Amino acid sequence: MRVAILTLLFAIVAFSLAFAQESETIDFYRKSNQINSTGMYVLGGWAVANIAIGAIGWSNSTGSSKYFHQMNLFWNTVNLGIAGFVLYNNFNTDISMLSPDEMMARYVKTENLYLINAGLDVVYIGTGFLLKHLSNTNLNKQDLLKGYGNSVILQGGFLMIFDLIMWGVQRNQRLDFLNGAEFSFIQQENISQLTILLRF
Repeated sequence: MRVAILTLLFAIVAFSLAFAQESETIDFYRKSNQINSTGMYVLGGWAVANIAIGAIGWSNSTGSSKYFHQMNLFWNTVNLGIAGFVLYNNFNTDISMLSPDEMMARYVKTENLYLINAGLDVVYIGTGFLLKHLSNTNLNKQDLLKGYGNSVILQGGFLMIFDLIMWGVQRNQRLDFLNGAEFSFIQQENISQLTILLRF
């Protein structure tokens, strides 16, 4: 009789811990979406500002400045599209339809994507410096190459800072969550061991 009661007690506690852990995973993923959405608002705000200033600068400037503003406008049209796409997906994702494993897989994919993008940003910056260098030897397109080069350096620099910050925030959140999950697992193991000891 005592064994049956202890087994039932263990089952109830184990179920409660599993349910709590799933609820924690949902909260974790929901917070992740909020962080991503905040990041996309920042990226979208940067894009809108650059498009507006770029349009004005393109029409009112000459020489390399004209092409600098032109590229800023072109580049941030893409940034705005990316921000809008991610926000649309975040708002239309039904978290209740995802398993904890699917949530974590999506999270890790997003975290890794920020780090990969930071690597690409270094390539963008290098490309900008290359364009500026080429402007010194190509006099026919000097203004275009210099203006585009300066723009790509600026945009790549901003994106590198943005992606590294987002990666760092996401990574820290994941590590904090996993440390909490490990603590919950240890608690569950201790309950299992206690139940076995009580049987004897």
